[in-house]
Amino acid sequence: MLIYDISREIMSARVYEGDPKPKLEFIKNTSNGDAYNLSQLTLCSHSGTHIDAPKHFDEDGYDITGMKMSLFYGKCTVVKIDGVLTGEDMEALLPHCEKRLILHGDGHAYLSASAARVIADSRVVLVGTDALSIAPSFDEYNTHMELARKGIAVLEGLYLNGVKDGTYTLCALPIKVKGAEAAPCRAVLIDMGKGY
Repeated sequence: MLIYDISREIMSARVYEGDPKPKLEFIKNTSNGDAYNLSQLTLCSHSGTHIDAPKHFDEDGYDITGMKMSLFYGKCTVVKIDGVLTGEDMEALLPHCEKRLILHGDGHAYLSASAARVIADSRVVLVGTDALSIAPSFDEYNTHMELARKGIAVLEGLYLNGVKDGTYTLCALPIKVKGAEAAPCRAVLIDMGKGY
């Protein structure tokens, strides 16, 4: 079994334009004579590798705690793409994919609204990308809403360097924050057929 850590380190991860940067501040510090170290972490719910819940764009959608945990664990397909997938692209791709789909495009793997619509009408329960957003900047709303209306989990900000196309087991459990439209997660891919 080989485990790939596909999460970005939160403090150094690129931040989506307009989002606040994370901060780590030590309240207690042994180097200052305190008996222990204690830090306070301040971050956006979309910092680093994270899960978008339907509530991110759909006010009536589930928050992060309302989503079934089974969405975030199971067989997935990793596919390298470049740019924005169309609905036609997605129709050709989906017959070869598991219920969880991860797009790898060196930070430029996106879904058009038509591709999201095809996914929404399929058996896919989670879609991920190594880009900061699953949607291209010119159509954030429509792409996200197509997925949100069907309760599809969106996994963004992945680190996929060195991960080849193929089938893996995904585990990407979000932090449990009641009412939140998104939450950071620690995402890993497990290749059962290789190494230790």
